[in-house]
Amino acid sequence: MTPNYQWKWADEDVWVDVHVDQAGTVTEVPSGYVYATMWDSFLEEDEILVREYLTDRVNSPAHYGQGSIECIEYIEDFLTKEEFIGYLRGNIAKYLHRWRYKNGLEDLKKSEWYLKRLIEVVSNDDL
Repeated sequence: MTPNYQWKWADEDVWVDVHVDQAGTVTEVPSGYVYATMWDSFLEEDEILVREYLTDRVNSPAHYGQGSIECIEYIEDFLTKEEFIGYLRGNIAKYLHRWRYKNGLEDLKKSEWYLKRLIEVVSNDDL
């Protein structure tokens, strides 16, 4: 769920990301989202401060925060098994090729992650 507002008590320093639906139901959104700090509106009601996220429909559309699966699962779902294996192999090759020149150990670990995923996919075959 994508936050569309932030709120906080006037005497507190911490803003909380929330999603307010059309019925007015407020749901706190877990932290970890990164959004531009541009605000469409700001209002103060009693002791609560509320500000609305400015919607950027090109770079930060609301649907990016929707859904329940990770990108890799989405990619696996829409590719054929052979295409997904190729995708994994390509990422393994990419990270092994550039590790000395770009991100060092981090790229080796990424290559390892994709290799483990490939092993999982191939292990499910009846070979």
